[in-house]
Amino acid sequence: MSKWKIRIGFGLLALSGALNVAVAAWPEQPIRMIVSFPPGSGTDSNARFAAREMSERLGVPVMVENKPGGNSFIAVEAVVKAKPDGYTLLLASNSPVATNVAMFKELPYDPVKQLAPLAKLSFGAMGVAVPADSPYSSIEDLVKAGKANPQKLNYGSGSASYRIATELFLSM
Repeated sequence: MSKWKIRIGFGLLALSGALNVAVAAWPEQPIRMIVSFPPGSGTDSNARFAAREMSERLGVPVMVENKPGGNSFIAVEAVVKAKPDGYTLLLASNSPVATNVAMFKELPYDPVKQLAPLAKLSFGAMGVAVPADSPYSSIEDLVKAGKANPQKLNYGSGSASYRIATELFLSM
């Protein structure tokens, strides 16, 4: 083996030890978990459970910070403007990456370029409910009544995602 190959080999060997020292263990400081809904919401409850588990497993505090409003724009803005050091996370519904894309022509952020998905923590089901004394006992009854009297039925939804799903259902 030539001398230059031996020198390169020893150089790389020495460098590999230096690289191990240069790369710090993560996490070294508290983690901020920004939540796009107010305290007490389902998303907030999920965040607080996840933060507690993460704190126990990682050995550092994970602090939940609620930034509700604006279809999650406020929370997303806080995350995309944070120092990109891995210590600021977003916990949100599908609004920032799916619903807002469908509802707005322009977003103040690029969900593909500025957000990276890490984990799916939960999912929720949607349902249709009527009062127990309602004349409707099935979804078919409700659809028939809606078609016969299009302006007489109304509904409520808890978020933009549910609104889009309901509008899609109504268009069928």
